[in-house]
Amino acid sequence: MEHRDVIIVGAGLTGIGAAYHLSDKCPNRSYLLLESRQAMGGTWDLFRYPGIRSDSDMHTLGYSFKPWESKKAIADGPAILKYVRETAAENNIEQHIRYGHRLISASWCSKQSLWTLDIRQDNSDALVQMTCNFLYMCAGYYNYDQPHDPQFPEVDAYKGTLVHPQFWPKDLDYQDKQVVIIGSGATAMTLLPAMTDKAKQVTMLQRSPTYVVTRPSEDWFANGLRKILPASWAYAITRARNVLFQEVLFKMSQAFPKVAKSFFIGEVRKKLGKDYNVDKHFTPKYFPWDQRLCLVPDEDMFNAINSGGANVVTEHIKRFTKNGIELETGEHLEADIIVSATGLRLLVMGGATFTVDGEAIDFSSKTTYKGLMVSDVPNMVSVFGYINASWTLRADLAAEWICRSLNHMSGTQTTKMVPLVPESLKDMPTKDWIADFPAGYMQRSMHLQPRQGDQAPWVNSQNFRKERALFGKPIDSDGVLHFTAV
Repeated sequence: MEHRDVIIVGAGLTGIGAAYHLSDKCPNRSYLLLESRQAMGGTWDLFRYPGIRSDSDMHTLGYSFKPWESKKAIADGPAILKYVRETAAENNIEQHIRYGHRLISASWCSKQSLWTLDIRQDNSDALVQMTCNFLYMCAGYYNYDQPHDPQFPEVDAYKGTLVHPQFWPKDLDYQDKQVVIIGSGATAMTLLPAMTDKAKQVTMLQRSPTYVVTRPSEDWFANGLRKILPASWAYAITRARNVLFQEVLFKMSQAFPKVAKSFFIGEVRKKLGKDYNVDKHFTPKYFPWDQRLCLVPDEDMFNAINSGGANVVTEHIKRFTKNGIELETGEHLEADIIVSATGLRLLVMGGATFTVDGEAIDFSSKTTYKGLMVSDVPNMVSVFGYINASWTLRADLAAEWICRSLNHMSGTQTTKMVPLVPESLKDMPTKDWIADFPAGYMQRSMHLQPRQGDQAPWVNSQNFRKERALFGKPIDSDGVLHFTAV
């Protein structure tokens, strides 16, 4: 049976970064990446809809170890995919990837300090097995095969073209077509300006508004620094500056929600003018950062609306019709093409099942350890980024901590590490794994996730500054991460 010291599940942005950190900091550890699809890149290879881009700047979404040197800080999907592929090529990572390999189940044996993985290969119903000492889950957080289905009323009545951004048809022709995009998140706000140049009319249909912020796609600060400093220095300075800006914006919004709301809505009024109904279409009922803000680079969405080629409708759907959508108000939206940008379906641990010494793991009954491991489950880490900052900031922190943990085990000649909640904390208050974030795509799966406690390290703070300090402490300093040898 094939064996590696570490098996990484997922060859997207997180998995490729994990592979780099392992090869750099744990060169004596053998590793392998399992990728269910036939290409690396994850999200940035899967999504192919018009205008796909990041809603985070690439100086924080990029890796800590590889400077982002493009002029555009708000990058499109192909540019990000190229960056991921370059990282893999520069560090000889691709030779360690097994494409078309989907993890189905994993079982831990304490007697051997070993994970045995059941893996399904493409075009085969048979399972192959591999073993590893450490399992590194980088499978992302959503279902690649099934997006969220909001169960539209009478959707079968519609005779036009209905598409989901997750499965964008290569040959979709929207030239001079009436397009309705259902949704109010980052995907919908990306599609609206991207489709306006060809479509006859693009309408974004939303049940309720989302906060929108604008910024230039090119970062003058970063581009200026690169002219006078080495690329790595310029990148590090820009990264630190942007992290600080994100943190201040988030904290100020939390401390002064009414002021933040007034500021964000005021900026939208400036872009759309006094005659536009900003109160209805761009004023959420909640406060900023109760849900993630949507980033609009170069004011492209507002420019599309001001041009007359795009508009926003804020109403509830009554039913689908043969040629469009009827709203609760009785208004009818004609549509040749309807895009269902209604969000993602989250997936715990990539959809795989897990056992420890023959006992099935119910993650919802476990407690998170640093938002990385779960109580009573040895030698397994699952990476989930930030909801209030760039994903990769946390992925990098996690990778560095994991490598230090592996090196600690090598130095102490131990083979197993497992977080155990002490008896004195078994009854500590708990809350959702991602707390105080009522976004629908999160809330739909919170009951499946582990819980978090009320004190470190049993928390998932989603706070970069706090976690940088927490993760930087000696690996065995908290007394609840237990190390043993076979």
